[in-house]
Amino acid sequence: MKLKESAFANASGLLGAIYFVGCFVVASWLPGLYKSVAESWMHMLDLSGVWKSAPEGFLLGLVSFTVVSWLTGWLFAWLYNRFTK
Repeated sequence: MKLKESAFANASGLLGAIYFVGCFVVASWLPGLYKSVAESWMHMLDLSGVWKSAPEGFLLGLVSFTVVSWLTGWLFAWLYNRFTK
């Protein structure tokens, strides 16, 4: 089975944007939960000294995360197609 790189990349980019918006909503409405999850994913790194809420970076974060998700999806499909030959 061959994956179409652009279709897989589009799906990855859209999912990345949805995840980013969902994460932003959780961070805005439940900052304590968000911080706890972020710290646990960073192996209990203490973020208390550097933690700040920065909603003004939302658009840049959304665009950059979506682009990286799209590129990752395209690269994944391309590599998959090469490995399945």
